[in-house]
Amino acid sequence: MMEAPLEDETPAGALAGIEGLDLGEKLKSSDEAITFMSSIEPAELLKCVFPDSLVTVSEGGRDLGQFSVMVEFARRVQQPCMLLHAQSQGAIDDSPCGTTVTAYITTDLEVLEEDYHEYVKLKGHSLEKRCHMVQHNGQMVIDKVTTVGEETAKESVSYPMSELRGLVTEGSNFLLMRLIALRKKVPEHMTFLSFDQGLHIIHTTFSELGLKQLEVGGKTVEVFGLERIVHSVEDSPTTWQCYFLADGLCSVIRHLASRVQVGSPITMRLLQLPSQLEKVGFEKIPLVWEEDMQMRSKFLDRKEELKADHASYLRQHPDIRALISDFLQFLLLRKPDDVFQVAREYFLPFASHCPPEPSLKAPSL
Repeated sequence: MMEAPLEDETPAGALAGIEGLDLGEKLKSSDEAITFMSSIEPAELLKCVFPDSLVTVSEGGRDLGQFSVMVEFARRVQQPCMLLHAQSQGAIDDSPCGTTVTAYITTDLEVLEEDYHEYVKLKGHSLEKRCHMVQHNGQMVIDKVTTVGEETAKESVSYPMSELRGLVTEGSNFLLMRLIALRKKVPEHMTFLSFDQGLHIIHTTFSELGLKQLEVGGKTVEVFGLERIVHSVEDSPTTWQCYFLADGLCSVIRHLASRVQVGSPITMRLLQLPSQLEKVGFEKIPLVWEEDMQMRSKFLDRKEELKADHASYLRQHPDIRALISDFLQFLLLRKPDDVFQVAREYFLPFASHCPPEPSLKAPSL
């Protein structure tokens, strides 16, 4: 059986439709969860923009594959947001498998759009699952396609965004955990909403595992632990435990050091400690404006403002386009070697329509 490389993944037999969903009961996130999401500061998000890379190993220490998570600033439909990309690739019992998640997330962890792709290539047939969710007209629209061998099943469902406050998806889960690890404290009753394999709305809870010692790259370091329980309408809950670097080696950046699904013999772990270049003390850090959410947002806003202003001016003066078009046609027909000389001669007659420029020569004393 394939080991789930990312959250919320269950064996192929657990895939189900949305029949049997009790629409009379509407689950909600806890007040503590909603408060946490609304309390996120831009400075905290800046500290979450970095890559994580772990190896997947068996209980006996055999290397099975790679796991990585990347978070960066982005923009989707003119809205500043976070782009998260998580990927797991490897082989279980010599069968290639992998999972990829790409999500656009707002600065308060609201999911704008997310793509999920999982595959297992078994002997004789393969399993593939694709799920796409996107906000549209106040709804979260979800489309899922499952292919087993040559058989394909499609499912679609939508939920009002008003019913999904505190939603944590496969993608936003990773960013949420980085923020919790950064604060090194999990508020009580941290209960969020999520989706199970049947696309039902379910609860997912986070709790604190505290600090412990972990060996990474031959060194013993202190790590901070989080536990996430993902409930399901049709299956047993799934529990994941993650540990993040918490000592002085990374006083700001909380790299993922270990990740495991409870009951599974497979573990994802950090092999080497991050570069000492990531140590943030009192050293001056070069400013990269592309990675500064506020500065990048201002740049993009100004860019759009200038584009709109220039477009407006061109609409008010259609003769500009006609003039440039005529000149380009003239060049293409003549194909002159000295373009500057031809341009000077071409536009010389227009100079008579312009008022004389004031002389820049200094007056005589």
